[in-house]
Amino acid sequence: MSDVTAAASTSVREELVGPGRRPVTVGIVLLISLIAFENMGVSTAMPALVADLGSVDLYAWPFVSFVAASVLGTVLGGRWCDTHGARWPLLVAPAVFGAGLLVAGTAETFAQLLLGRVLQGAGAGVQGVAVYVLIAAVYSAAARPAVFGLISSAWVLPSLVGPPVAGLVTDTVSWHWVFLGLVPLVVLAMALVAPAVRTLQPLARGGDGDGDGGTRRPQVLLPATAAALAVAALSWAGQEADGGGAASWVVGLVAAASLGVLVPALRRLLPPGTLSARRGVAAVVLCRGLIAGAFFATTAYLPLLLTDVHGWSLTAAGTPLIAGSLGWSASSAWQGRHPDLARPVLLRVGFAGVAAGAAALLLVTPTWGAAWVAVPAWTVAGLGMGLGFSAISQLLLEASPPALVGANSAAAQLGDGLAQAVFVGVGGALVATAATVALGLSGLVVVVVALAALGVWVSPRTAAPAPR
Repeated sequence: MSDVTAAASTSVREELVGPGRRPVTVGIVLLISLIAFENMGVSTAMPALVADLGSVDLYAWPFVSFVAASVLGTVLGGRWCDTHGARWPLLVAPAVFGAGLLVAGTAETFAQLLLGRVLQGAGAGVQGVAVYVLIAAVYSAAARPAVFGLISSAWVLPSLVGPPVAGLVTDTVSWHWVFLGLVPLVVLAMALVAPAVRTLQPLARGGDGDGDGGTRRPQVLLPATAAALAVAALSWAGQEADGGGAASWVVGLVAAASLGVLVPALRRLLPPGTLSARRGVAAVVLCRGLIAGAFFATTAYLPLLLTDVHGWSLTAAGTPLIAGSLGWSASSAWQGRHPDLARPVLLRVGFAGVAAGAAALLLVTPTWGAAWVAVPAWTVAGLGMGLGFSAISQLLLEASPPALVGANSAAAQLGDGLAQAVFVGVGGALVATAATVALGLSGLVVVVVALAALGVWVSPRTAAPAPR
């Protein structure tokens, strides 16, 4: 290692864990870990929870209410951070999330549970954007890849231990403690982050009186509300299409109306040129949706592939997911130690890794396929995801004017969530309509490979436009 590289590495390490910076770095990681533990734990505890408070036909609504509230919180949180800085969002959002944990954890009725989930979703949405704005305000460009590596690592432990711990707590104590057990960690995270955000101001102040540095931005309350309601309605339609009690024409009408509301709302909420991959931040936001849709849609159906087609146990079927999480963490940590590498190139390599890992699953999807291939295949996909996702986070901050860091971060997270919902739904439709589960999942893998290949093509457009 050269003296220059060693000095740069030492400088980055000081920025992350030096005496004045360690609390905020630990606080950021803890905030992300809380969202991850909640996500993994609630999914595991949901069958017991619904059996206690409701009935199986209400199973999707705790998830739907969380997603819809997080959509609204993400968009409004981006505007809040841009106009007033990340200080109050970083204090209020964890408090709202913690209140949601308390409300859900003490729920005696299904309505109270849904209220808790709405508060959790709104807090998580605002918090996710505020963390990005905090990173842009506090850490140098050289240190940000390492921060994003830590954020990726914050998902690994919850992915590995969250489901079994939540299952153990639910079986031996009560599902209530899956929520309540996280409350002390929320308090700790707020105590760590609060000193670092006391003096935070908007990244730019502005020419139009709205704190946006003269950059014109549309009003977002109405389209954000419309998008949240449309996502909730689409989720309901997907649930009913999978065996609910509503008539098929009603489901179709609701789905069509939801799309009719969602598409124009997204045109107001996403950067102009997103769908056409305009060079710069629009292409970055598009890549976030492509890589999230490809990776997480496949992750959702891998256990089904291994259990239904190849007869693996549920425990064994989780092995590729663990391998993918470890690969993601390893490559994300590696890129954090190489801030000098071009992020569009890393993103392209990341998409290629996801495409290669997904394509290898075509050797698994047939009934005669080799099921063991899923483990190395999804390890490769995880390695690609760690490179690609971290590169997108860095490129997003590089491509965003200071006054629009919050809005663009919100757009990226919104595209991420919607892409996951859409392509998980596509997978469900293919499985439901195909002659066999194996055939339907083969179709999903082809779709995923096409998404990742499109990402390989779009990746070079994420570089900032050359100055005129």
